[in-house]
Amino acid sequence: MSTITAQDINKLRKHTGQGMLDCRAALQETNNDFDAAIDYLRKKGAKVAAKRSDRDANEGIVLAKTNDANNVGIALNVTSETDFVAKNDDFIAFGNQLIDIAVKNDCKSLEEFKSADFEGIPVSEKILEQVGKIGEKIDVTSFERVEADGVAAYNHGGNRVAVLVGMSKDSPEVGKDVAMQIAAMNPVALDETSVSPDQIEREKNVIMDTMKADPKMEGKPEQMLSKIADGKLNAFFKENTLMAQPFVKDSSKSVGQYAKEADVSVTSFKRLAIG
Repeated sequence: MSTITAQDINKLRKHTGQGMLDCRAALQETNNDFDAAIDYLRKKGAKVAAKRSDRDANEGIVLAKTNDANNVGIALNVTSETDFVAKNDDFIAFGNQLIDIAVKNDCKSLEEFKSADFEGIPVSEKILEQVGKIGEKIDVTSFERVEADGVAAYNHGGNRVAVLVGMSKDSPEVGKDVAMQIAAMNPVALDETSVSPDQIEREKNVIMDTMKADPKMEGKPEQMLSKIADGKLNAFFKENTLMAQPFVKDSSKSVGQYAKEADVSVTSFKRLAIG
């Protein structure tokens, strides 16, 4: 067996990000064959992932970033099992490497992103390496992309909320203001017309059932209840659709009015959050 030096171990550590003991063990198992040692560590990650496949990975970070032209933005959810790992500097750095790759390659989907190159191997395999290194179930479970004439990205609350905003033109100030609104108020849709018919029907049914259970509404005709429900539904749109919401920084106007005054149309948004 060839002698394993500190230089050999350090080289493998720099390439894989694995711990010193793991790198030493990999080199010992592969008779100091560098490429075989890399494969050994990947397989270790796959084994750990298989063992932890039934674990919940509800912690992690979300990240949003735009390209240099600010016309494409991508947001990712990089998951972990524990908050301890989610706050680890190495895990956060890995997440930032992932979002950089997604933006650089202009990935269009989660599948395309996981197939992208990460230091000579697919992203999916690099994730397995990290599983072996950290010992927790790690994955990228959500991928969002926004393309528009102007796109703003916003990361909030220790990477717990990430937002992308599509606009009619590049406007960093408006983009940031609207993104902060979305992060704080979590609208369900851009405007009333963007709310799905299923959600509208579901909301109206809840309103109707609530009124029918109210003794004060007992005996009221169905037609009257339906009109009252329509009024309450309008209140729902005002509270839960972005353009109709009161603007957090100036409640005297709606978000739509604020954007119009700035001569910007908000065309779409995406929001990812942990928890």
